[in-house]
Amino acid sequence: MSKLSHIDDKGDARMVDVSNKSITARRAVAEGFVAMRPTTLAIVETGQASKGDVLGAARIAGIMAAKRTHELIPLCHPLAITKATVNFELLQTPPGIRVTAEIKVSSQTGVEMEALTAVSVACLTLYDMLKAVDKSMIIEGVRLIAKDGGKSGVYRAAERSGG
Repeated sequence: MSKLSHIDDKGDARMVDVSNKSITARRAVAEGFVAMRPTTLAIVETGQASKGDVLGAARIAGIMAAKRTHELIPLCHPLAITKATVNFELLQTPPGIRVTAEIKVSSQTGVEMEALTAVSVACLTLYDMLKAVDKSMIIEGVRLIAKDGGKSGVYRAAERSGG
């Protein structure tokens, strides 16, 4: 097993020292899925949610979350993000919304946590915006699907079936 970078030789948590790393272009893409009843999905599709623009609110929440990841995840570095997008795909089978986030930065450390945080908060916002009509929604499948840049290079997740 490889040594965990956020644990020192004594077993104490630490923020990784990236001061000797080169500044390079880095990118991460994450995804998640909010499973819901078909009637709930129809409310999103027709723009009939009582709280307003469901997807717009979730998009802004995800982007804001990416920018504040270092305030939520204790050992993350604050980053000057150069790109943050959150997108949605409304799916009929299974019924729900696939959320993806792409984050870019030129930095000494990667943006995987920022992409994962953006997706997580966007999914939570979808739940919040729609919970009045469907408390049975399930947030699932939050994962990193791609990463470029840095010492560890390129990562691509295996394809998944379904939502």
